[in-house]
Amino acid sequence: MVLMEAPVVIVGMDSVEVDRRLSSGEMECPCGGRLAPWGHARQRRVRGVGVLRPRRARCGSCWVTHVLLAVSCVLRRADGVDVIGEALRWKADGAGHRPIAARLDRPVSTVRGWFRAFTANAEVVRSLCTDLVVRLDPLTAAVPSHPTRFADAVEAVGVCAAAARRRLGVVGAVTPWQLASAVTSGLLLSASLRGQSINTS
Repeated sequence: MVLMEAPVVIVGMDSVEVDRRLSSGEMECPCGGRLAPWGHARQRRVRGVGVLRPRRARCGSCWVTHVLLAVSCVLRRADGVDVIGEALRWKADGAGHRPIAARLDRPVSTVRGWFRAFTANAEVVRSLCTDLVVRLDPLTAAVPSHPTRFADAVEAVGVCAAAARRRLGVVGAVTPWQLASAVTSGLLLSASLRGQSINTS
């Protein structure tokens, strides 16, 4: 999403269910405390997702407020994670940033920025997804290796999503890139990802 300053907690896309869980005290802060409703963030249009007005929540233990970001989004990006993920997949398959930008009708500088950010985070993304694959399905074959870290990370996202579907069925029916957004706490393209330890549970 764009210009979001508060810490982020990743949630599902069903706003009614998010409100229910929030009101009943079922949502947990990263500190371990319980989150409670605390208004809304400003309304935004996210390309590929639509118009969103994310919920805000406040922790009763640490008093920090959080923006509840849907798994369909990525922190500080105006495009949905599936749009960005499609571009990343094409890049991993060898396409250049200019043809990808034209195909998605996005500025070349935007697409190039996605690729630079993902390249910087590729090893962390690969590691997080591979770790989750082992937790979800210890008998999964080794994740195939590619010539670049970028392609390795894209592959790991796909293998992780397949393992989640095998283990969770329809409960885990999110797209591979929505799962990547959840696993990285919305930081898929953020420099903050490299300095954080993400809990893949």
